[in-house]
Amino acid sequence: MSPQLISIYALMAMFVVATILPINMGVLAFVGAFLVGTLVAGQTTSAIIAGFPGGLFLTLVGITFLFAIAQNNGTIDWLVRLAVRGVRGRIAAIPWIMFGISAVLTSVGAVSPGAVAIIAPIALGFALKYSINPLLMGLMVVHGAQAGGFSPISIYGGITNRIVAKAGLPLNEIATFLASFGVNLAVAVLLFFALGGRKLLQARAVAPAAVTVSPVQIAMPQSGPQIFGDSEAEALSEEIRLETGQKPNRSIMDRPDEASTVPDGGLYQIVTLLGLVALAVLVLAFNLDIGFVAITIGLILSLMAPTLQKRAMGQVAWPEIMLITGVSTYVVVLEKMGTISFVGDSVAGLASPMLAALLLCFIGAVVSAFASSTAVLGSLIPLAVPFLQSGTGVSPIGFIAAMAVASTIVDVSPFSTNGALVLANAQGVDREAFFRKLMAYGALVTVVAPIVVWALFVVL
Repeated sequence: MSPQLISIYALMAMFVVATILPINMGVLAFVGAFLVGTLVAGQTTSAIIAGFPGGLFLTLVGITFLFAIAQNNGTIDWLVRLAVRGVRGRIAAIPWIMFGISAVLTSVGAVSPGAVAIIAPIALGFALKYSINPLLMGLMVVHGAQAGGFSPISIYGGITNRIVAKAGLPLNEIATFLASFGVNLAVAVLLFFALGGRKLLQARAVAPAAVTVSPVQIAMPQSGPQIFGDSEAEALSEEIRLETGQKPNRSIMDRPDEASTVPDGGLYQIVTLLGLVALAVLVLAFNLDIGFVAITIGLILSLMAPTLQKRAMGQVAWPEIMLITGVSTYVVVLEKMGTISFVGDSVAGLASPMLAALLLCFIGAVVSAFASSTAVLGSLIPLAVPFLQSGTGVSPIGFIAAMAVASTIVDVSPFSTNGALVLANAQGVDREAFFRKLMAYGALVTVVAPIVVWALFVVL
């Protein structure tokens, strides 16, 4: 058996084990990267560690840390109330506002994860306050970001167009952009009505109902399968018990502190809001790293209220970060040992160009659900050059549009950066159940989207 097949079977085994047993898949993936990398691929541990996604790790930590502070000091609640006044109580408009803002950000040059990282925490705060399905809200943000992702001046669009030009294929920038926008918009409409949109159309609110939400999910004694076991919260619970005499499962909102005394529009909230604006400007306009910027702003806010900083650190989505970084590290091992190229070359060599185009769309979707969408486009489009230039009836422009959509729409997967950000910022939900729903939806999109876009843009 070839090393590439072994690595694929090992990945399948990880999914099975993580589904059956209460074991974080990130742990399985790190061990898999170590064993497959060293024993099968002959890689050194240094090379395996070099594949650790440090940028993604820093992004997840920085964003969840910063928005935890913003939640604890009441800034997110304040923004929610302002936004609802702005839409005049039309709750159904909120998901579409989030979709539109995300699409605009990516269409003018923001990287998709950067836009999602900024919008998702606020959007999911709206979902909690107004009983909007959090899965709907998170998916609207991601699909919005992907909808605008292939404009001629966007990051995805610019990179893909350069790859296509370098491969010597016909180029139609507008067709690729409209294909991505149209498919994601259509999916968003379906999601809106499938996940409670009709009920939202009839709902109105002048002011949000009072909801008391603990800023830290204080862990109960562990019982039954817990995919994400929250050791940080358990440790914090014990610390609270020792310091205050409270039982570990009591909310820290039960005691008065800065978070409960800050009025709407107070100085601390204004500074926090300015920090969020600065985050967007520095990341989108100056292309600074969102992880470093978020942590820096979080530190400044922490110096103003050290107690909130202490709690916010316990709210960082450590189990989800372990999950995402572990899987990403294993995918890098697969790339280095040639598994991705092995599969792509096998498909590109098929006798039927139409079938090859479909399978390349599938490969782009599956790999992109775990790895960089841009890297997938850069590696798979060149593989299609021979049969696209041989006059076999496969439209190069249509194929590029299909590949672009298939390789990016799957970023809703919880194993991708965008999906991970949605998972990490989900509020007031059963995290394990939310993860499973997001994973199920990501799997559905990974299977269905390649067929749909192949039929729309290659066959028709």
